[in-house]
Amino acid sequence: MRRVQVLVTIVLLAAALPAVAKQSGVLHGLSLFDDLKYPADFTHFDYVNPAAPKGGQLRLEGIGSFDTLNPFVIKGTAAAGSGLIYDSLMEGSRDEASSDYGLLAESVEVPDDLSWVAFNLRPQARWHDGQPLTADDVVFAFDTLKAQGRPLYRHYYANVASAVAEGPHRVRFAFTGPRNRELPTIVAQLPALPRHYWRDRAFDATTLEPPLGSGPYRIGEVKPGRSISYERVVDYWGRDLPVNRGRYNFDRFAIEYYRDRTVSLEAFKADLIDFRSENAAKVWATQYDFQAVRDGAVIKETLPDDTPQGMQGFVFNLRRPMFQDRRVREALNYTFDFEWSNANLFFDQYVRTESFFSNSELAASGLPDAAELALLEPLRGQIPDEVFTKAYAAPRTDGPGGLRGNLRRASRLLREAGWEVRDQRLVNTATGKPMAIEFLVVQAASERVVAPMLRNMERLGITATLRVIDSSQYINRVRNFDFDMISASFPQSLSPGNEQRTYWGSDAADRPGSRNRMGLRDPAVDALIDRVIFAGSRAELVAATRALDRVLLWQHLLIPNYHLASHRIAYWNRFGRPAVLPKYGLGVSSTWWLDAEKDAALRRRR
Repeated sequence: MRRVQVLVTIVLLAAALPAVAKQSGVLHGLSLFDDLKYPADFTHFDYVNPAAPKGGQLRLEGIGSFDTLNPFVIKGTAAAGSGLIYDSLMEGSRDEASSDYGLLAESVEVPDDLSWVAFNLRPQARWHDGQPLTADDVVFAFDTLKAQGRPLYRHYYANVASAVAEGPHRVRFAFTGPRNRELPTIVAQLPALPRHYWRDRAFDATTLEPPLGSGPYRIGEVKPGRSISYERVVDYWGRDLPVNRGRYNFDRFAIEYYRDRTVSLEAFKADLIDFRSENAAKVWATQYDFQAVRDGAVIKETLPDDTPQGMQGFVFNLRRPMFQDRRVREALNYTFDFEWSNANLFFDQYVRTESFFSNSELAASGLPDAAELALLEPLRGQIPDEVFTKAYAAPRTDGPGGLRGNLRRASRLLREAGWEVRDQRLVNTATGKPMAIEFLVVQAASERVVAPMLRNMERLGITATLRVIDSSQYINRVRNFDFDMISASFPQSLSPGNEQRTYWGSDAADRPGSRNRMGLRDPAVDALIDRVIFAGSRAELVAATRALDRVLLWQHLLIPNYHLASHRIAYWNRFGRPAVLPKYGLGVSSTWWLDAEKDAALRRRR
């Protein structure tokens, strides 16, 4: 996976098969849509300042805690940014939907039949200890991540059969299964790992020993659970590559951990944190009117976000018997009053999410067209009938009946599913067992959003409780699927692919640590995931994704939340940033720089 960008959601990029086949041969980059934006002789990305000064520091926030510096395994909670010390084979462009350019690899070779991909490595690549980075390290990384890494790697590399070093600077990956337009890009995102470093260490264990990397930063001071810093590698082997020029400008950036975002906001106001991306509408509307904002020492702004918003929602754990009936899940959807929440909690800043691929052309709308029906008809009887007859829309309370009407509909669905109210408690008519739901959260601030919905559930006779636990407990419980309901997000790219298996695939349902939070096992969904992965053109990909979207929506796997297609950011006015911002993401830690004059002005203000 690409180096982790702090405070920026990483998305997995892919796209249509003809673009890959069209570019077969020896290439300087991969484009999965059409032509690459940047030619072979490009000098830097458009969204950087190639003359940006180096120096200074960037101070960021972390929430909760950490107990390992290995971000690749399931054990422990990895420190934020710990992927920054590694280089990947290629680097993604943030102003193209799905393009990669050479980083460790100076060129890439793809045959017309997409049966393999080969990367020719740069001979000058070095680990931080000075040893050469070779094809053996790339092979080691692939084999180790697939065997011992997080479950997502096994799904992500499921159709990558092998990696073979064909020389010290050439590695070839062989593919299995049907022609897969995504596999060359998947492999291009692979980080290299040092075989010689891990030879005498357990890769699948937690560690607080700073691992060896090859990237633009190395790990500096570590205070377990409290803070971590990263130091710029002055003699970084790849500093002058086109993909890196104008990037990684801070000599140091530090991440200080706080108990929750309420505490970290106070730290930001006290100039202990430089940058903050705000995710709470109420806080954005009410907590940023302090003196430093008023006098310009802190900049508060909203920037457009063109990335797909995916889905965030209150997820049902289908491993629990009470959630296995689709009617129960649909009924509980009626307990979330988004319109009230948006007006009273969110200052009308959000729109309701009604697609797993929101804010993109991949989102289903209206009734399925001919291309979608060609995929859905063979599954008739295995998928909800509504897929064919209704356009999905989340329940609303600003129409006839409002919340009261919605709760009546919920009661009717629960009765149909075999539940009835006895002595003011909703019980299963077959077992007599009452319905009790525990909603697990990691931040107390979530209570204001979840609690009104739980009160509405109580009006139906459900015993609904909210439990706030610390981050390490939360991670372990979610990892082991020990919850009734949680809030979870499912980020998407402009071109989804193999990662869909980790979200909804049956094989991932019971793998600890997988992102199939709801525990979905559905052969029809598995079939549609394959249609997405093995689509032969962009048009086929769009049709398959929309068909998958419809089936997921009508399964009522979660209660859809809301989204905002913009970034809400605040930062102390000591930085410079490129004139052109990246289209996808913010690039704060990788493209901004310290402006010495602005920093001096802030220091004089104290």
